[in-house]
Parts: sequence; structure tokens; C-alpha cells
Amino acid sequence: MLIHTNRSDCTLRSWIKEDKPSLVHNADNRHVWRNLTDLFPHPYTEADADFWITIANQAAPSIHLAIDIDGTAVGGIGIIAGEGIARHTGQFGYWLGEAHWGKGIATTAARAMAAYAFSNSLFERLEAPVFAWNPSSMRVLEKVGFIREGVMKRSVFKDGQFTDSVMYALIKNT
Repeated sequence: MLIHTNRSDCTLRSWIKEDKPSLVHNADNRHVWRNLTDLFPHPYTEADADFWITIANQAAPSIHLAIDIDGTAVGGIGIIAGEGIARHTGQFGYWLGEAHWGKGIATTAARAMAAYAFSNSLFERLEAPVFAWNPSSMRVLEKVGFIREGVMKRSVFKDGQFTDSVMYALIKNT
């Protein structure tokens, strides 16, 4: 799969085995791990990269893509499809290697992924929970059009502490 963005240097694409060194390099970072679910390991090893590259491409109807800058995977973006009555709701998430923060890449990738998600009939709603300590990610979502729906007090435990989770959502055709 390949999704073009509004930047010539940035595409969203399927993970490939050649991404392994870059994946380990960018993912093995405590600052990256701290803003993601516990499914994202730390430290991030070569075995973790092998596992991810294998399963990321077998996840349908969920979508897991590499954020590619000039031919190198520098992060990931995805939508985990809901089930049952929530099957048209997807949990939206992304991450970037720390060296790529603050350059507009996350916003570009999120905008392209949301547009792709709504271009077919699979998703009607995207949800993106964000740790309260991560205002940068909140700004990315707001730039893409996600709306802050609420704060879930002390709803998550990460990095040895309880914190609030802020729910953002984007609805198709809004």
C-alpha cells in the first residue's frame, strides 16, 4: 500500500524487511515509547522489528503503515479497527523518531491517513486518545480536524504513574 501526502518527501507505505535498521533506530527511544501504548516495547530490539514488520502487513481491516521520508521509515501510523458494533470506529495513532519531531511530518502523515481512512466505507469515526502530558500530539490532531471530546481522569497507567487521557475524534464528512 502507498499513500501520497502533500509533501514530496513524505509517503505512507507498507512496512518492508529493509526498514528494520531504521525502525530499531527510531523506535528504541524512551521519549517515543512514553507516548505510546504498552504494546510498543521498550527497549525496542531487532526481534521486535522483525515481529512488527511481519504482523503489520497482515492486520486487515486494521491498517499499519510506515511514515517514509525520502525513502527511509522514520515512524509509523495506523488505525486499529473496532469490532462488533464499533466496527466502523478505528483507533488512530502515530509515532515518529525523535529526530523528526517538530517538522510537520506527523501532521502531514495524519492528514493523509485520515483522508485515506474515510475514502472507503470501512471507517466512519476515528478516535485518538492522547496522554495528558503530550500537548504536541494534541496540536497535530487539532490541525488535522480532530475534535477534543473529553478528558478521562486518571484512566491510564504509563511510565509508573497514572495520568489523564484526552480523547480526540474525527467523524467522516465533518
